Formats: sequence, C-alpha cells, structure tokens
Amino acid sequence: MLNTKGEVLIVMQPNNLWSLPKGHIDPGEDALTAAKREILEESGVSELEYVRDLGDYTRYKLDKVGNDDLSELKNIHLFLFKTQQQKLQPIDPDNPEARWIAREDVAHMLAHKKDAEVFLEFLSRGLLD
Repeated sequence: MLNTKGEVLIVMQPNNLWSLPKGHIDPGEDALTAAKREILEESGVSELEYVRDLGDYTRYKLDKVGNDDLSELKNIHLFLFKTQQQKLQPIDPDNPEARWIAREDVAHMLAHKKDAEVFLEFLSRGLLD
C-alpha cells in the first residue's frame, strides 16, 4: 500500500512486531477481498486503488518475541494498492498502530526476515513504482 508521497503502510501486530498489512481469508472471501478488509481493519484506510497482484510466498508465523513459530506455516498473498487517504486509524484492537514510512526504511522495520526479503525483492524489481 502506497500513499501519494510513495510511502509504504506498515502495521503493528501483537507484541509490538511490525509487518505489512495482511491476515486470514474469511469464509466466502477471495484473497483480494480479504486484503481490502485487512487493510481497513489494521489501518482504517478504505479508499483503495488496486494496482497489481504481487504474488505469494510462505513463511512461519511469528511467536511473541519475533521468532518462527513452527506450529503454523502461512501462505501470504500480497497486492499493491495506492491511496490518497493519509489518516491512519486502526479498527482492530490487535493492531493498535499503523504508520506511513519511507520505502528505504520498510525492510528494517519488518519483524519477519522473510517479509523483509520479499519487500526488498519487490523494490529491486521495480514492482512498487
């Protein structure tokens, strides 16, 4: 998710761990619908312009201190959206904060190493332009 300044949306997960907005697909949803709902819940952003499908990857969920929790392997599907909406106001109490940050700072903020690697790959391939 990019704003008009080209900044990237990151959200705080439980235990003060930062990630890109994402979540589970609810019954009856497809991945795109779930992505829009999760962005709204985790950031309050509702004005979304779909840009492209960025694909998917797998990784383990994080435990309370940011290490891999081998009890759950997650498939993460990401989409690129743009918005003119600047104000961030999370709805989900499990995600109490959202921030717009510069692209070059995103990988350093992400709690999961795999998320950071994937984000850097998107940057190097020009997928966030």
